[in-house]
Amino acid sequence: MKPRLAVIKLASCDGCQVTLLDLEDELLAIGEALDVAHFTEASSRFDPDGPFDLTLIEGSVSQPRQIPIVRHARAMSKRLVAIGACANTGGLQALRNWANHEEYLSLVYARPEYIETLAESKPVSELVPVDFELNGCPPDRHQLLEVITAFLVGRRPNIRSESVCLECKRAGHVCVHVAYGIPCLGPVTQAGCGALCPGKRRGCYSCFGPRENANTGSLADDLERKGLPPAEVARRFRLIYGWAPPFRAESARREKP
Repeated sequence: MKPRLAVIKLASCDGCQVTLLDLEDELLAIGEALDVAHFTEASSRFDPDGPFDLTLIEGSVSQPRQIPIVRHARAMSKRLVAIGACANTGGLQALRNWANHEEYLSLVYARPEYIETLAESKPVSELVPVDFELNGCPPDRHQLLEVITAFLVGRRPNIRSESVCLECKRAGHVCVHVAYGIPCLGPVTQAGCGALCPGKRRGCYSCFGPRENANTGSLADDLERKGLPPAEVARRFRLIYGWAPPFRAESARREKP
């Protein structure tokens, strides 16, 4: 019997699921090796009850109804992998975590009493244990394929922990931070994007989140020395992966008391 795969969506843009579909030729091999039991983005087959050998879960927990979905997915899955910024740290939705939730509802919706939403956008790992977190907004398709393959054969995914700076070096890009004074989060960001923004002479916005042991304090100090106001430094860290603990702590240190 083939291993059973489920792909579950929470609050998200669907970009992580589209990355899976973007595997193109590899997707045929995945379809042959796996029984895709639940993947509503790609198939009309609907089997959310499991059990599943591997579940990929995309999106943040932003509504009360999503809490039992996450817990059920964990209970029904041998391996649960959170893919993308939203599932790992709350994503852009986590900008609400620094705001007045009730005020936002009253300003955006004519009848906010009909809206069921949580005051905070939460990562999946705040509710249940996850077996692996794959970074990216969206993740790199080759890294996603590595994760699926690894769990199929029973090993840990081989995703190297290195910064975007190393990708810049390998691509032969000039450092935009040093050469042009452009604010860049590349030194503290997990590689995976191929240094897309620095390659276009733009600073990194950390679409792949903080790398392991990221020295955010040193980079933030350097950004200030180069003339960036503390509030702007905080804003740089408080974006796609802003609710990730290293970035959240650094942005809090740069705020006015």
